Amino acid sequence: MATIPRHKLLTPILFLLFICLCFNLSLSFHDGEPPVKRSGGGEKEDEVTKFQSLERPSRNCDLAMGEWVFDGSYPLYEGSCPFLSSQLSCRRNGRPDSDYEKWRWKPRRCSLPRFNALDFLERIRMKRVMLVGDSIMRSQWESLVCLVEAVIPVDRKLVSSNGPCVAFHALDYEASIEFSWAPLLVELREEGEKKRILHLDSIEENAKYWRGVDVLMFDSAHWWTHTGKWSSWDLYMEEGRLFKELNPMVAYEKGLTTWAKWVDMNLDPRRTRVMFRSASARHNRENGWQCYKVREPLVYLSYSPEAPGQLTVLRGVLNKMSFPVYLIDVAKMSALRRDGHPSLYTKSHVNQGRMDSPAELWPDCSHWCLPGVPDSWNEMLYFLLL
Repeated sequence: MATIPRHKLLTPILFLLFICLCFNLSLSFHDGEPPVKRSGGGEKEDEVTKFQSLERPSRNCDLAMGEWVFDGSYPLYEGSCPFLSSQLSCRRNGRPDSDYEKWRWKPRRCSLPRFNALDFLERIRMKRVMLVGDSIMRSQWESLVCLVEAVIPVDRKLVSSNGPCVAFHALDYEASIEFSWAPLLVELREEGEKKRILHLDSIEENAKYWRGVDVLMFDSAHWWTHTGKWSSWDLYMEEGRLFKELNPMVAYEKGLTTWAKWVDMNLDPRRTRVMFRSASARHNRENGWQCYKVREPLVYLSYSPEAPGQLTVLRGVLNKMSFPVYLIDVAKMSALRRDGHPSLYTKSHVNQGRMDSPAELWPDCSHWCLPGVPDSWNEMLYFLLL
């Protein structure tokens, strides 16, 4: 429901009209619940109560199942957003079509509300939202910042950095939208003889940046499947023991379990909301797909993707946790979007000046163009905060 900025004063007549409008809107509010009353100040305990009263999605609403619907009113922000990285700005990099920006995700048994930047900012007033993970989570952070930045005056927003973290600040709302780089969640260190060691049971060097955050969204999956020359580590370590060989899914489960234990032991569900976004689909040559020159999504009638191994492991770990973590499953919805990848339209390909020789290049079928698919993930986030 749209909110009215606090600094505007209403005349008595307009105030009565506003009350009537709010009453009418409340009759159709999601699941029949009244909107949450929000305040810009108050004691910390009031903030905790307010935060926990935010409505959860209906149990009948499975965000993972649905279809992509073409919507000419999309995208929700301009491709010229100054916070988009050049690598993912496909239009700037010469992509000739734009339909990939106009597909909206529609779950089967419910509808996602259109992202409302002012309402979202009100809901995170005096709060910190942090997205934690890899480069795909970084693209989701860019998407979220672009979804809100246009409604904030230029002199009332800024970006800061701290170690592996970058934060967008909405000053008038005393709110921040942050990204923390931790693609494996657990610690990866370069130690003696320049060996890269993945510590499966150590996480604090990364997790220290997550403390005090009100809304946390995590992802971690893609890096765990890198092998050979693409692997980011040389050795594993667990309980002080070094070893070289380990099944990737076993290693993934161990790393996730370390993360899960940290969440259970260090976070309070009365003060912090935690979500975990599953891995998005890759359409690379090695898994039998390609994304070059693909212009439209697939449909479920012709394609029923299997659940990736990482998702099965993730579900198992989440089920054992005492802390309530909401799983945002984007595996199937993203598997339908072969058209949404940068393909050859990345900054690195443009710089090589070989766009006329696609056969010589390796298209990027893992990341996502912006505006594009990650915008729907943020509409899910918005929905979960309603």
